[in-house]
Amino acid sequence: MEGMALETGGILLHEPQSSELLIFEGALELLTLYERWNSFAQKNNYGAVINFSGIVRQESEMNKEEDGLYFEIYEPLLVKWFDSWQEKLKQKGAFLCMAHSKGFVGVGQSSFSVSILSSKRSTALQSIEEFVEDFKANAPIWKYDQISHQRFFAKARSQSIAGSGLFGELTYLDSESNNEESNTEENK
Repeated sequence: MEGMALETGGILLHEPQSSELLIFEGALELLTLYERWNSFAQKNNYGAVINFSGIVRQESEMNKEEDGLYFEIYEPLLVKWFDSWQEKLKQKGAFLCMAHSKGFVGVGQSSFSVSILSSKRSTALQSIEEFVEDFKANAPIWKYDQISHQRFFAKARSQSIAGSGLFGELTYLDSESNNEESNTEENK
């Protein structure tokens, strides 16, 4: 395959030259991404391509035909986070390709895909789990359940980003007892 291109939002993206971060409006087209990243691996003589994709699963109140998740992304912080991973993997001789959705993604569709490409499988295998765990903990992406065209913050399935909150402190409000809890030194 010569010079694969991917069109998204009216922008034509040419085959990656190294690591890449793609943000799409709506669901990801996984087969197109896999083909793109596998083609890059073949042309650059990488022996390992490890793919991981996240699929929106049906939660209890969701109707499979019309509900799903809605994603918001703080792009400047995501780029900074991604660049740090890109550098870390580059030092190991690996490349990172990632795509994430913003906006609505329906049940059964993909919102997240990542591939780690390396000449050695051990590097790619060790890196993928570490990357995905760090992504869940630190990527500045917020998800909401979207049920009957209404959005609800998916708090029970979310994590706070380290250092987030006012001055890096996290404050929670327990709605049932109306008590505030904080992780500041004075309340420990």
